[in-house]
Amino acid sequence: MKIQKFEDIIAWQKAQDFTVELYDIFRDSKDFGFKDQILRAAVSISNNIAEGFDRGSDPQFAHFLYIAIGSSSEVRSMLYLAMRLKYIDKTQRDDLLDKSNEISRIIRGLIKSL
Repeated sequence: MKIQKFEDIIAWQKAQDFTVELYDIFRDSKDFGFKDQILRAAVSISNNIAEGFDRGSDPQFAHFLYIAIGSSSEVRSMLYLAMRLKYIDKTQRDDLLDKSNEISRIIRGLIKSL
C-alpha cells in the first residue's frame, strides 16, 4: 500500500508525539537557549518528514529523511546534556533516547523502502 499523505507515516506520528512530550518536559525551563535548541530540533524531525514527502520524488524525500535523522541525533545529544545539567534524570533520558532511536530506525527503514 502506497502512503497517500505524510500524516499516515508512522515515523511522522511518533515524531509528533515525541515533540509534544519534550514540550511538556521542558515547558517550565528557564534555560531558554537550551529549551529552544532541543525543541527546534525535535520539531524539525516531523517537519522534514512532511516536507520531504510532499516534494514528490524519492531522492528528495530521502534527502529530507536524512535531515530528520540528523535532527533526531541532535535531540539525543541534547538529552545527554540535559541529564548532565540535571534538567532530567537518567530514567527520563533513557526513555527519551529509546523513543528517538526508534524514530530514527523507522526513518531508516523508510529510506530503504524508497
